This record gives sequence, C-alpha cells and structure tokens, in this order.
Amino acid sequence: MNIVTLSNFIWSEFFLIPLLGITGLYLTIGLRGFTIFNLKNAFILIVEKNIPEKNSISPFQALMTAQAATVGTGNIIGVAAAIALGGPGAVFWMWIIAILGMSTKYCEAFLAIMYSEKNRRGAKVGGPMYYIKNGLGKSWHWLAYLFAFFGMVASFGIGNTVQANAIASTVFEVFTVEKNISGFIISIAVGLVILGGVKRIGFIASRLVPLMVIVYVLLCIFVILKNIDSIHEIFRLIFTEAFNFKSGSGAGMWLAIKWGFARGIFSNEAGLGSAAIAHGASNANDPVKQGSIAMIGTFIDTIIICTLTALVLLLAGLDFSLENGALISTAAFSYHFGHAGEIVLTIAIVVFAFTTILGWSYYGEKCTEFLFGENSIIMFRVLWVTAVFIGSTVQFNLIWSVADIFNGLMAAPNLIAIILLSPVVFNNSIKK
Repeated sequence: MNIVTLSNFIWSEFFLIPLLGITGLYLTIGLRGFTIFNLKNAFILIVEKNIPEKNSISPFQALMTAQAATVGTGNIIGVAAAIALGGPGAVFWMWIIAILGMSTKYCEAFLAIMYSEKNRRGAKVGGPMYYIKNGLGKSWHWLAYLFAFFGMVASFGIGNTVQANAIASTVFEVFTVEKNISGFIISIAVGLVILGGVKRIGFIASRLVPLMVIVYVLLCIFVILKNIDSIHEIFRLIFTEAFNFKSGSGAGMWLAIKWGFARGIFSNEAGLGSAAIAHGASNANDPVKQGSIAMIGTFIDTIIICTLTALVLLLAGLDFSLENGALISTAAFSYHFGHAGEIVLTIAIVVFAFTTILGWSYYGEKCTEFLFGENSIIMFRVLWVTAVFIGSTVQFNLIWSVADIFNGLMAAPNLIAIILLSPVVFNNSIKK
C-alpha cells in the first residue's frame, strides 16, 4: 500500500467516516441531545463580555482561534468537490455529520478545560494530550504523546504548506504575482503574528475571522436573494438526492453519504481533537460553558458557511462532472458576479487560508511543546515561518499525503480518550 492509498483509506468509509460518525452518535445520545437543545444558549454565551487574563485568552478568542484553523478552503473548494463526487444530496449528509460533530466538539472542549494545566510560564494549556495525561492516568501517557506527534507532523502539512501553496497559486493565477513574492509576504505576516504567541493569535483571529465570515456570508446571501425563486427547488434537489438510490447524476445515496460525511469531517474537524487545543487555552473555568461555545464552531462552519457555499454553487447550474472543486468554485462565483467573482473568490481563499495557518501554528506549537518542552517553541516558530515560504513556492504532493495521514490519525487517540472519559462529560453536563 503506497502513501496516497493509505491516505485515501484513512479518510474513507472504512476508517474515519464510521469512526467519527458512530462516536458522534454515541455522544449525542449520551448527552441526551444537550448540544441541540442548548444551541440558543450557546449563541448567547458567545456575546458575553469576557476579558482575557494575562496568560490566557477569552472563551470567544478561543473559539475564533479554533475557527481560524477550521474555516478554510474546505468550506469552498471542499463543498464543490463533495457535490461533484456525491451529488447535491451530499449537502444533507454534511448537515448530519455536523449535528453529530457538535457533540464531539462539545466533549473535546469540555475535557480540555476540565483537565487543563499551566506551563512553567503560567500560560494555560489544554487539549487531547492533556486530558489523556491528566484524565486517564499514567498507563495512557503513551497515547497522549502519540496524539501530540500526529498533531505536530500534520500541522506542517494541512495547516501550513498546503494553505500557503493555495494562497500563492491562487494569487499567481488571478493577479500574476510570482509565488516567491507572495510567499515572502505571507511568511512575514505569519511571523509577525505567531511570535506574539496565543495572545496575539487570539487577538488577530477575534478580529479577522468574524469579519471574513460576515463578508462571505453576506455575499452568499446576496446571491440567494437574487435567485430566491429557485431556492425551494435547490432544497428539494438536496433532500431528494440524499435518499435517491439511483441519482440522476449517477452518484447514488451511498456516494452522497460518503462524500457528505468525508467533506463535512474535513471541514469542521470535529473529532480530530485539534480545536480542543485552542479551547484549552481559554480562561473559562466552566467546562460546560466552553464546550457550548466550542460546538458553535461546528454549527457555523458546516451548517452555515458550507450550506451557503453549496447553495451558491447549485444556483449557478454548473456541470459538476469536472470533479475539480477549485474550477467549479471559480466558475460559480464568475457566473454570479462576473469577472469580479474570481477576485472575490481569490480574496476569500487567501484570507481563509491565512487564518488557517495562524490557527494551526498554535496547534503545532502546543503539540511540539508537549513533546519537547517549552524551549522548543522558538525553534518551532522559526521552522513554521520557513515552511510557509517553502510551501508557497514548491509543491510536495508526497509530503502533503503524509500530512493528511497524520491529520486523520489524530482522531484515533482523541476518540479513545473521549469515549473513556465520556461518563465525566455526561454526568457534569446533563445535570446542568
């Protein structure tokens, strides 16, 4: 089995899809639908004023840091690929995995706060490696180190070089700016942010992420309102194709489920454990509160942003047989906005990818710190900025496939810990 085949297997219906789907269902049932019924209260918690402490970030900044890493090219190009490979019905199954994923994300953040600790500098740290270490005992410490290793390696691929290359390639194609120039600019910008640590990342993310999401959502709503008479037909298509064994596009119900789940998981990252690292740095002391805030991230990412993207794509009436998410997305935005649509999409991809680099820099840094101690942080940041420049100018398909493998493997130790610690989450959440 070669690297690409192994990567495809991990992200297939034979590994991650059933593993994350079944775990999400188990947690949703165990929480007695708490994440669904508590949704309104969760949104209220987001707007509560909370001033971050000296060595931590606020619950809102933690959410925005997690969203910075989560909301990315998968919300645009990934959705197009899901529809191309699974038909319009894939959108429905993205909703299903998102609803289940809200429970998983809730548990991740809950445990991140419950079992967080402070490092030698007094900064609050948390995430799967810490709730494995502090929640499961010494016999499970090897699993914590395994997760940290997977996370460190994956961060340089999915969270760094892939994103940097997406920015440089898109800017070159639209504005003909040489990749080495855009790569240099990106690496400098990233360096200026991450050298300030999680405080600066949280500050930038809390400003940039809401802005980019609002602008993107407004653009999508504009397209929807412009084509409001066709919306009911689009939703009818989504629902009928989701349960159609012989889809008109040839996809069928199983492919709709497979690609809807796969792209949904890749987009919101619920179950991979990455977001718990950001939420573990929050100054919140109430695990239920932080868990409730965290699950909003999955709702925003998939239920809102991915859905709006899907509607914009389907309203363009394109031929999805190309099976190329980037080409489909470009064609759809050009259809709705003319030549300006290509520029709009480029800006969206650049901002989404840039914030992903920032969010994942913190994930990779904390995994590296857990493995090698706090003295490794400076070296990690130097390597991170260097990797951004290299990723902008050179394509390493093999390395990216390896990174995808480790990104998927992060789920295994994380889900084992969540399941073993689920009684703690259930007992302290349901009584609330």
